[in-house]
Amino acid sequence: MFKPKFIILYLFIAYIIFCQSCLTFRMTYKQTKAFFDSNKVNYLDSSIQFENYTTHFIETGAKNKPTIVFIHGSPGSWDAFKHYLVDSALLQSFRLISLDRPGFGYSNFGKAQNLEKQTQIIAHFIQTIHNNQALFVVGHSIGGAVVISLGCQKQLHINKIIVLAGAEDPKAEAPETWRAFLKTPPFRYLIPRVLSTANDELWWLKKDLYLLQPQLVHFKTNVLIIHGENDQLVPYKNVAYLQKELKHATSLSVISIPKENHFIPWTQFQLIQQELLKFALK
Repeated sequence: MFKPKFIILYLFIAYIIFCQSCLTFRMTYKQTKAFFDSNKVNYLDSSIQFENYTTHFIETGAKNKPTIVFIHGSPGSWDAFKHYLVDSALLQSFRLISLDRPGFGYSNFGKAQNLEKQTQIIAHFIQTIHNNQALFVVGHSIGGAVVISLGCQKQLHINKIIVLAGAEDPKAEAPETWRAFLKTPPFRYLIPRVLSTANDELWWLKKDLYLLQPQLVHFKTNVLIIHGENDQLVPYKNVAYLQKELKHATSLSVISIPKENHFIPWTQFQLIQQELLKFALK
């Protein structure tokens, strides 16, 4: 018979393996196929290389139509926007792309990058997939910080940026000193790898947002901000920050949702879908 101490050791090892390899917050290729097959939507599952980085993405819709690119929060993957990719109304007017941000999904999983590097990687991705049609970029949560950073890149031609409950105000980011504890061995190996990746980028975020702030004068595109007034994860004060800092935006509009929380890509699907459809009429 196994001694109790060996059983505990085996269970601990099994837990570590499970944490590092099984909890990924991403759909398998088989699950992806089953999802699109059940919705009777053709899709492209592909990736683009830049330096040593891979950006994995899913694409639906006709390649010659205006493009909407979706960028998820933390943790997450392309499937945060999967229901948008199969929406029949959106498919009539747009090519739809949802990507895995660096460190998540199948984009160098487990290797977090700071905001500056993420911007560089995703800017290259956008330049590569651009089809000379109108381009719209949607970002949720920390993905909101990414899309605002993308809007400051002079080489990109983005028609409109949509920020969903975005985290952009460095002063609104709580210190969360406990994140440093989770970054250090052996503790970082005691949580799922996807969560340690999220912890890394969120630990860097406050500094990253301070570094981004001087660049906001270069933001000269259209922006729509949608934010829940009862967001406990990314405070509503981020809206006022963007209104103040994006002085040179071509246009800036805000949709505030009373009593709504952080998870608006899912709880406010119809509202967001309708706002996206308006782009096809312009």
